[in-house]
Amino acid sequence: MNFSAPPTQTRLFIGLMSGTSLDGVDAVLVAQQDGHLQQQSQFFLPYPADIRQILLDLHTPAVNELHTAAIVSNQLADLYAAAVQGLLQTANISAAAVTAIGCHGQTIRHCPDLANGQAYTLQLGNHARLAERTGITVVGDFRSRDIAAGGQGAPLVPAFHQAIFAAADTHRVILNIGGIANLSDLPISGSVTGFDSGPGNLLMDAWTLQHTGQTYDAGGAWAVRGSVNQALLDALLAEPYFALPIPKSTGRDLFNQTWLNAHLQTHADTPQNVARTLLELTAVTIAQALKQHCSGATEIYACGGGAHNLALIDRLQTLCGLPVQRTDVLGIGVDWVEAVAFAWLAQRCLDHQPGNLPAVTGAAGPRVLGAIYPN
Repeated sequence: MNFSAPPTQTRLFIGLMSGTSLDGVDAVLVAQQDGHLQQQSQFFLPYPADIRQILLDLHTPAVNELHTAAIVSNQLADLYAAAVQGLLQTANISAAAVTAIGCHGQTIRHCPDLANGQAYTLQLGNHARLAERTGITVVGDFRSRDIAAGGQGAPLVPAFHQAIFAAADTHRVILNIGGIANLSDLPISGSVTGFDSGPGNLLMDAWTLQHTGQTYDAGGAWAVRGSVNQALLDALLAEPYFALPIPKSTGRDLFNQTWLNAHLQTHADTPQNVARTLLELTAVTIAQALKQHCSGATEIYACGGGAHNLALIDRLQTLCGLPVQRTDVLGIGVDWVEAVAFAWLAQRCLDHQPGNLPAVTGAAGPRVLGAIYPN
């Protein structure tokens, strides 16, 4: 795996990722030297149920939400620090050996399309506190610079996908199925593009939790025993977001339980049939996005939690007419790609190198992304 970087001695970076699925913190240790990147160790720390619920609640306006957000930012920093400590113990190294932590934080609002230049994105996680707790320099706030320059602020990974996964003779697509699904189109020639196709796991996970008590539908085994409600699916697919041109990004601000419940008022069905329909929604919107915006792709590689959903991957393969492989075969396991990306972005920021692509964001020119909180 190679990317452009100035000559250096070996440096160690930690990447931390807590995504839209709100399941916990992915932590990876990455070694970087002279354009080579190697994942050395990994650690996962699940979110406590109370923290997860607070974060879910903060996606909608509430009384005293600023105070709540500040407190949970501190709690997240402590969780991130615990994940770092777990990773350091697993790798048997000291904090002093690590150059920097790349920490995404936890998105609770993402509004890149507000009128009159008022777009913003908001991630929680007290990076200064994390630097104090770990004794390691922290690089964070990756999305805000891109928003400020007129971009979407998401997805952040296409430049990383290009650096690590692109092939000179093969048109590849990297499909990340987290809470939201996003695609990076890596053609043999021409511009790299990236965008959010729509829901990934978040609607399926919420519905599964509501009706089974499980946080996700393992392998899609519950949903696959249901039947697609075509009327419900058609109503969901009528959402204007799916017809928007790229670049575009979305999140829980749009695709949430309230959005789903509004459609269920006129298209109610059994819980299992709704689960199957939500799986179909994710599969169809990804397949449509591939056809419309990634024409000519011959290889698809999936990562993120949705890569474990065998029923979803099987349906995608049928709809796309191509095998959907796992990023494991390209060198990074499906659960760790985004965390490795944030280690990469931390390195790019410290070296004053751009971490995005203008064709991805819709804004002019690649930029150095991230704010640095020195140790």
